[in-house]
Amino acid sequence: MSPRNSVFVVDDDAFMRKALERLLREHGFYPVLFDRAEALQAHKDFSQGFCIILDIDLNGVSGVALRRTLAKSGITLPIIYITGNDDDATRAAAMASGCTAYLNKPFSAKSLVESIKSVYRPPSL
Repeated sequence: MSPRNSVFVVDDDAFMRKALERLLREHGFYPVLFDRAEALQAHKDFSQGFCIILDIDLNGVSGVALRRTLAKSGITLPIIYITGNDDDATRAAAMASGCTAYLNKPFSAKSLVESIKSVYRPPSL
C-alpha cells in the first residue's frame, strides 16, 4: 500500500462499496472498505489514510455521530459525507461537524473525485 494513499469508505450498501472501490482504484487511491460504523471504529491504523467517505445513515447509526466519536478519539481525517436521505437538518448537522463535502446519492464520479483530490496531499519523498 502506498503511504497515506488510503481512502476509508464506510457504507452499509455492498453495491455502493464495490462501486466506490472501483472508482477509487481507477483514480490511483487505495480503498479500505467498512460495512458498518463499528468496523471502522475497530480499525487500528488510520495513519495510512487521508480521508473518510462516510455514509450518513449506517443501518440506524448516524455517520455524523460516528464522525464526532472519531474526533474525540483523535481521528480527524477529512470527511466526505454521502447520503441517500438528504434533508435540511441532516445537511446542517453534517456541515457543522466539519465535513469537506456533502454529496447526495446518486452523485457524479467527478464530484466525489474532486472532493477527494481537494484534501489529498501526496507524501513527500
